[in-house]
Order: sequence, then C-alpha cells, then structure tokens
Amino acid sequence: MNPLLLAGMFLGWGLGANDSANIFGTAVYTRIVKYSTAIILTAVFVIIGAYLDGAHGIEKLSSYAFNGGIDTETKAFFVMIAAAFTVAAMTFLKLPVSTSQAVIGAIIGGGINRGTTDFSAGIQFFSAWVFTPIGAMIIANLLYKLISNRIGTRLTAYRFYEVFIRFGYIIAGIMGAYSLGANNVANVTAVFAGKLNMLNVQQAALLGGISIAFGALTFSKPVMSTVGQGIVPLSKVAGFIVVISVAITVYIYALIGIPVSTSQAVVGAIIGIGFQLGIKTINLKLLRNILFGWVGTPLVAGVFSFLLSLFI
Repeated sequence: MNPLLLAGMFLGWGLGANDSANIFGTAVYTRIVKYSTAIILTAVFVIIGAYLDGAHGIEKLSSYAFNGGIDTETKAFFVMIAAAFTVAAMTFLKLPVSTSQAVIGAIIGGGINRGTTDFSAGIQFFSAWVFTPIGAMIIANLLYKLISNRIGTRLTAYRFYEVFIRFGYIIAGIMGAYSLGANNVANVTAVFAGKLNMLNVQQAALLGGISIAFGALTFSKPVMSTVGQGIVPLSKVAGFIVVISVAITVYIYALIGIPVSTSQAVVGAIIGIGFQLGIKTINLKLLRNILFGWVGTPLVAGVFSFLLSLFI
C-alpha cells in the first residue's frame, strides 16, 4: 500500500469519530440503544454503504480535485493532511464538523497557489453546505408533526412501546450508517482515485469505509454528548425522528454524488424539532459555537493546505 494513503485513512478516522457519532447519538443518549451496539452497527453498515453505493461521490469529488490542481500524489497527500488535522482538531474540541467542508477547503487552498482552483465547479458543494441542514430541518419538522403529535401519543399506551421504539431506532440507525458510508467515503479517498489513479473506485470505497468504521469504533463517544443532548433536550420519539431525518437527507445527497456532513444534518434536524417545541428549548449559545466550527472548518483547512502547497 502506498504510504501516502495514510493521510486519507487518518481523515477517515476523524470522520468516523465525528460524523458517525451522529447516527446513533440521540439513541445512545436517550438510553434506547447501548453505545457498544451502536458503534458496531455503525461500523458494519458504513463499510457496506461505502462499498455498494459510494462510487458516485468518489468519481465526482476526484474529478473536482484533479481539475482544481490536485494532480499529483504529493499534492493529494498534503490536501488530505490539511483536512485531516482540521477535522481532528474540531473532534478533540467536541465540535460537530463537516469533513466535506474540510476537504473542499483544503482542495481550494491547495489550488490557489497555482491559480488552478475552479470556484464555479465548487458551487454545487458550497450550496450543499446550506441546504443540508435546511433540508434535514424541514424533514424533521414535518415528521415531528406527524409522528409525535398523531402517532407517538397513541404508541405510548401500548405494552410493547419500548421494544417498538428500540427497533425503530436500530433500523433508522442502520439506514443512517449506510447513508454515511455511501455519501462520505468520497471525502476520505476520492483525491487518490480517478485520474490520479492511486486507487480504483472499488479500492477507494473499501479503504475509505474501513477507515470511517475504525474512527467510529475508537473515538465517537465525545461528540455524541454534544449532538445527542446539548442543543435541544430530546424525547425518545424526537430522537428517533432525528435519525430518520438524517438518513433521508444524507442518502439523497449520496444519490446525487455530493458528500455532505451528517453533523450538519443532525443539527438541522434537532433545530427543526426545537422549533416545534419552542425556540426557548434551543441552546443558542451551543448552537453559535457549532456554527462557528462550520465556518472555521473550510477556512482553517484552506489556509493550512495553502501553506503546505508552498513547500511543493
């Protein structure tokens, strides 16, 4: 294996530790699913999703990187180093962070020094940063009206309510983990695939999926506490709706081939429920910190990548 690929694997670990925590975060912190069960299911279905459905994103992002001047193995390595350290820093600060933003920021920063950055082609990625949380917010808001107000109150009267909710969380979490692998594996290994030809698409999908799974297994718990309970206190039904909303949102983008952040989708979904419960239930101070992380992520990754490009 080419040792330069370790940069992508490091990023995959950071992605798994940060983003995959969001898949079962609400389930774990509403005590419906055990943490150990959650991370095992996440790891398994992330790999399956990446291998079976990750090609679209890998092909699109690898093309964007290559056309943006990331056209050698060394350049790809430094781009991934910049993105990986940015994600790792945000993870240790316990802030939800968009790996997609880190990668795009690093690609842009790495190409600026040579004047090869294609900003027009990046519009589809930039727009996804805006519409991912908005889409999840709308979906969660609508589902909360339907499920919590009409169905949830009836279910609580049934004897097997807890079993039903737990089963629902697990199914939704599996869907979310599959969507995460299918959508986000491109962030991990796409710059090494395509025209650069360090990996073929299948190899990129498998290696990326394994890297994300390893991150989920080893360091996903800290971010769960921030997302699972910090922004809005979640009931069991509300937590279930968050997971479903994230799975739907992220998989839509997987079909399009644009890597997006599950962190952004989760926060958007939780805010959507928060609007149903009342604005006073939303922890605005914590939300501001998270938004700061989202803005800072591409900037930090871009500057870091630009500085590294000066030495190539």
